[in-house]
Amino acid sequence: MCRSIKTLHNFAPPATDAEIRAASLQFVRKLSGFHAPSKANAEAFDLAVDEVAAAAQRLLAGLVATTAPRDRAEEAARARLRSAARFGRQP
Repeated sequence: MCRSIKTLHNFAPPATDAEIRAASLQFVRKLSGFHAPSKANAEAFDLAVDEVAAAAQRLLAGLVATTAPRDRAEEAARARLRSAARFGRQP
């Protein structure tokens, strides 16, 4: 779906409100087809982002992890290595 939406569950430190909101915004953008809605659609768009963010908060709060939390720095380093291998750049 949206490649810029990242997994937010089971990280140390936990996902921030800003990360959850950013993922929600990307999700609503994908569904609506708008990067920035018109004035006529702005209210519905913003409401959808708020509702998706609230649902994501509830989801993350309710999930139970059976493994140790992942380290954000390690995951970012792995992503850089995958990108370098894919696009032929040095990490």
